[in-house]
Amino acid sequence: MAKKRKKDKKLAKKLLHKYRLVVLNEDTFEERFAIKLTRLNVFVLVSLSAIFLIFFTILLIAFTPLREYIPGYSSTQLKKQASNLNYKTDSLVNELELNKQYYASIRKVLTGDVSTVEFDRDSIIEAAKNDVGIIDVTTNKEDSILREKVDKEDKYNLFEGAGDKSNYILFPPVNGTISESYNIEDKHFAVDVVVPNNTPVKATADGTVIFAEWTVETGYVVIIEHNQELISVYKHNSSITKSQGDLVKAGEVVAMSGNTGDLTTGPHLHFELWSKGYPVNPTNFIDFQ
Repeated sequence: MAKKRKKDKKLAKKLLHKYRLVVLNEDTFEERFAIKLTRLNVFVLVSLSAIFLIFFTILLIAFTPLREYIPGYSSTQLKKQASNLNYKTDSLVNELELNKQYYASIRKVLTGDVSTVEFDRDSIIEAAKNDVGIIDVTTNKEDSILREKVDKEDKYNLFEGAGDKSNYILFPPVNGTISESYNIEDKHFAVDVVVPNNTPVKATADGTVIFAEWTVETGYVVIIEHNQELISVYKHNSSITKSQGDLVKAGEVVAMSGNTGDLTTGPHLHFELWSKGYPVNPTNFIDFQ
């Protein structure tokens, strides 16, 4: 017990033993600064400094943007920006898918890839006879005359349900001689109009340019989307004057005719009309003479 007390006194003496810290001038050995210290004072001072430093660091991280640089921490603003970027990325992916489908349909227009469906006429007639839902109504003379009149009016009407048909008069893109006519059997869904080189090619109606680029087979090509799902195509041009996304008016020059592309035998304009995804004969609506 006495040894323990002696040891404790020795430890307390060491802790309370005073030391003098002196700062001297190296040249004159003049005493500049002096302070009395004990081991206990140094320990307390270092401990308080460490506690203050830790507390100050925690405050700095908790209430300043510095915490954003620590792994695992993120600010509300960063989370909001990340969410917005995620939504925008998802929207861009959807937009890209729609654009892929859109350009796939445009590619079909350029290549003339139109699928045909063959029907068995006899089987259809036989099925119609066996269909009890079909009512055989005999027509009179007045009804036949009315039907014939309506058929003649609708024969050359591309724009079903249009209130004012004068708004949809198609402008001839060029005037010249037709060297090759519209022919579904040969998959020539256009008319070839012979014109001199660099003849102005004009838009057939108001619309938006959805394609204006060079292609290997048909040279410079311009495609314009009009109202009522109507699309006009101008191929084998020597140059184009419009870019994709441009708005054009009927009769406005969109290209200069030429003889470009692999699938051409002379200066001419290859002109196509597509209504609701199906080719139509341009000569039914436009006089090229």
